Amino acid sequence: MDLLALPFLGRALRTRAEALRPKMYRVAFAWTHDAALADDLAQEALARGLERLGQLRDTERLEAWLFRILANCWRDAMRRRLDTEDIEEHSALLESTEPDPEQRHASVQLAGRVRAAVAMLPAGQRQVVSLVDLGEFSYADAANILEIPIGTVMSRLCRARAALRQLLAADGPAEVVPLSEWRRNAK
Repeated sequence: MDLLALPFLGRALRTRAEALRPKMYRVAFAWTHDAALADDLAQEALARGLERLGQLRDTERLEAWLFRILANCWRDAMRRRLDTEDIEEHSALLESTEPDPEQRHASVQLAGRVRAAVAMLPAGQRQVVSLVDLGEFSYADAANILEIPIGTVMSRLCRARAALRQLLAADGPAEVVPLSEWRRNAK
């Protein structure tokens, strides 16, 4: 490797890492259901990652490496936190661009039902489903981030999805408006 290229590589890695902060926040929020804590976790993980950027062996694995740090920060925060909080106090509001208030209300209710259902999952299942379904990580990356076998990721994900189906079906059918129809109504 050309030694003159190292400063440019470091700058490029920092830029890539900083661009991952919104995704890290979304995953941390899915784990914690607390906007302030999720923001703190994403910031702490990013700061730790940037401090230790020289320890990264494979630059192509930057995203998985940062999310492993995020998972470690979450574990540390959960160890420090002895009391539990009511998730309903921390539900986020969704901004919607649909002009129809009924559709907006239905969409918010559905999102709240899904959030509540995800919040009812055990922590391990909640972590896996948020990494794979929300964070769009592969099973292998999720296993690497959480430091668990890939088979455990697959079984937790299967159980989580089955539990979500059961929880959401128990609430009754929800009206789902296709994205193409939302776009048509927004014009």
